[in-house]
Amino acid sequence: MDSELIPITFNKIMQSRSYTVIILGTEEKRFAIYTDPQVGNNIQMHLTEKKKPRPFTHDLIHAIFSGFDIRTAQIVIHDVEDTIYFARLYLEQKIGEKTTILEIDARPSDCITLSLLNNIPVFCRKEVLEKAIPVEE
Repeated sequence: MDSELIPITFNKIMQSRSYTVIILGTEEKRFAIYTDPQVGNNIQMHLTEKKKPRPFTHDLIHAIFSGFDIRTAQIVIHDVEDTIYFARLYLEQKIGEKTTILEIDARPSDCITLSLLNNIPVFCRKEVLEKAIPVEE
């Protein structure tokens, strides 16, 4: 699936009681990913640097990756069907001279959370960005 990858950035997050909206995109076009409110709460806690009472799932994943010397290389939003987006998480592990790259299917909301926690680049396939419904400010 060769395609041009466009770098995208996190713009903002908006929450209601029943859902969270994550706004992503480029200077020219922004789009929305909808997810459950708990994901939004996790992201908000990170953005405001609020102290967490216990580690969250993303903290656990980060600790496991660190323990095995696995680097999260990048995130790619690779498909959209209706308003549901699909992402891939790319991990890299070096053991001696050997480098292994692993591509994992993941929810975009989880990937965005990991990207914000760990300053990981996020990309979107050009075709997906073209199909995405734009969000006007």
